Formats: sequence, structure tokens, C-alpha cells
Amino acid sequence: MSTVNYPTKQQVRDWLSQRLTQHKPLPDIKQIRRELGWDLLKTASR
Repeated sequence: MSTVNYPTKQQVRDWLSQRLTQHKPLPDIKQIRRELGWDLLKTASR
């Protein structure tokens, strides 16, 4: 079974603020999730 690790709202706000100052297009969704630590975590099976 897997669980999803979500970033906090503040982490997302900080990330967006930082990205807006760079004046670049947003990266793909996989890169965004990696940068925010938003990914699937595998739980130990019994």
C-alpha cells in the first residue's frame, strides 16, 4: 500500500513565490512534485 506525502500550503506558497521571481516557464509536474517533496511513499507490507 502507498500513501501520498503532501507539501504544506506554506511550502507551496514559498515555492511559487520563488518560481515567479525566476521568469521561466513552470517545469513539468514530475519536477514540481520532486521539488516540493510531494510523492508516493511505499509503506511496509506485513
